[in-house]
Amino acid sequence: MIATPIYLDHNATTPVDPRVFEAMRPYFCEVFGNAASRSHSFGKAALAAVDRAREQVAELLNCDPSEIIWTSGATESNNIAIKGVADMHGSRGRHIITQLTEHKAVLDPCRRLENQGYELTLLRVDKTGRVNVDELAAAIRPDTILVSIMYANNETGTIQPVREIGKLCHERGVLFHCDATQAVGHVPVDVKADEVDLLSLSAHKLYGPKGVGVLYVRKRNPRVMLSPLIEGGGHERGIRSGTLNVPGIVGCGEACRIAREEMAEEAARLTALRDRLEQEILRRNRFVTINGNTEHRLPHTSNMSFAYVEGESIMLSLDDVALSSGSACTSASLEPSHVLAAMGISPVLAHSSIRFGLGRSTTQEQIDYVVDKLTSALERLREMSPLYELAIEGIDPETVQWTPTEHQAKHR
Repeated sequence: MIATPIYLDHNATTPVDPRVFEAMRPYFCEVFGNAASRSHSFGKAALAAVDRAREQVAELLNCDPSEIIWTSGATESNNIAIKGVADMHGSRGRHIITQLTEHKAVLDPCRRLENQGYELTLLRVDKTGRVNVDELAAAIRPDTILVSIMYANNETGTIQPVREIGKLCHERGVLFHCDATQAVGHVPVDVKADEVDLLSLSAHKLYGPKGVGVLYVRKRNPRVMLSPLIEGGGHERGIRSGTLNVPGIVGCGEACRIAREEMAEEAARLTALRDRLEQEILRRNRFVTINGNTEHRLPHTSNMSFAYVEGESIMLSLDDVALSSGSACTSASLEPSHVLAAMGISPVLAHSSIRFGLGRSTTQEQIDYVVDKLTSALERLREMSPLYELAIEGIDPETVQWTPTEHQAKHR
C-alpha cells in the first residue's frame, strides 16, 4: 500500500533536506551571534558560518563569494536587481526589456518602473515558451539599461537560451538579470559561462529553508552598481541592509553544497520518472498535450493539458496528491495562466492544465499510482462532458453551431 498524500508540487516549494536542517540547528540556540558583531567570539562564529555559506553558493554558481548578496528570497532579489539598476543607471537610459512569461516577481517591478516613466518592452515567446534571441537583439536600443529573462519557467519548466542572451547583452553593453529560482540546484548554472550580471534564487526551491535567498551581483567586467532597496547599516556591500538570518543562510549554503554534489545523478533519475509519467499518461489517455519545450526544460517539471476537463476538477479528484493547476498564477485568481496564454494556448485548454513537480522524495511507485488515479479521474469526468463525446466521434467541438433549446429561446 503506497503512503499518501503524495507531494508533486516541488516547483512551489521543497521540503528542507534533513542534512540541511542539521546544519542549521546549532545556529538557532547555540551559535546565535550577530554576524555583524565582530568584536567577540559569538559574532565571529556567526560571521564564519555566513562566509562558509557564501562560498558554498559561489561554488554552485561559479562566481566569487564576494559577489553573493543575502536576501529574504528571490522576490526581494528580483526587486533589488531591477529597481536598483533602474535607479543607478536611469540617467543613462530608461528602457528595460523582459518577456511575457516571466514570474510576477519580475513583471510587477518592471511595470512599477513603467508607471514611473521607464519604457518597457515585453518580448513574445514561441509556442514552446522560448524567446527569440534575434527579436531580443532587435529590441535593444541605445537607451536600454537592463534585460531580465528567467532561466527556467516556473509553470512549464522551459529553459531559455540564457548563454546566447548573456553574450548578446555583453556585446551591446546592456546589463543582464536572470531569475534562476527554478533552475539553480536542478540544472548546471554558471554565471561566468552564461555571462549573467545579476542572478536571483531562493533556498526553498532547492531543499533549503524558506525566507532566505541570494542575489548574485557581478563585480568585474562589468562591475555592476546598484542603488539599495533597503537601507540602514550598509550590510551586504551596502546593497541590502539588515541583520543577517544566520540559520537560514547556513541552510542555503548547505542546500547548495548538496545540490552541487548530487545534481547530475538526481537530474537523470527525475528525467526518467518525468518521462515515465508523461509516456504513460499519453499512452492511456486521449486529448492530452505537453505544454512547453520538450528539449530545453527542467528535469523535474511537466505541464500537461487535459482537454474537456477542468484542471481544478482533476485536482479535486486527486485529493491525495499535491499538484498545481495551470489555470492561474495564484489560487485566488480565476484567470488563465499568463504563461500559457503567451504561448498561444487557448483559455479553455489552459484551464485544463496541471503542473507536475517531481522531487527527491518521488518514486516510481508514486508515479504509477498518480497515473492510475489520474486516468480513472479523467474517464469519470469526461463521461459528463458532451464536448468529449463529440471529440471521440471526430467532431471538433469548436466548429459546432449550437442552437438554443425551445425553453432557452422563449426566455431570451
